[in-house]
Amino acid sequence: MKKNIKYLVIVLIVLNLMILLGQIWPAGAPPFARVINILFLTGNLIFMGYLLRSKFN
Repeated sequence: MKKNIKYLVIVLIVLNLMILLGQIWPAGAPPFARVINILFLTGNLIFMGYLLRSKFN
């Protein structure tokens, strides 16, 4: 299970870097930046919910 969390964190970090690059350099943002933003926010919400749930169980 910890290996899955490690991969999820790596994916979230990569998505975060893409979002950060789009904020720093808007002209360099990929055309699918909106989808990346939605995926990142959804992934963060699910991951944080998982962490909260596992902490209280």
